[in-house]
Amino acid sequence: MPDVLIRNIDEKTLESLKKRAAENKRSLQAELKMILEAYGKADIKETRSRVREVLEEYRAEGRQFSDSVDEIRELRNR
Repeated sequence: MPDVLIRNIDEKTLESLKKRAAENKRSLQAELKMILEAYGKADIKETRSRVREVLEEYRAEGRQFSDSVDEIRELRNR
């Protein structure tokens, strides 16, 4: 598997990444690998297309999304 070297990372950014890695109980290298792999797999056009397909199927079945405003207000007021 190829390696990647990134130079001149801002200290604040590096500290933030180290903190994130520690919170996720991973090494910095493992955290960066996970971030890069997740970002590299994401294809926004493909995702939007799939969301549209699912929404069309949902609507074709005569279903609709409920208005969740009242539910959100109720949760906020707890």
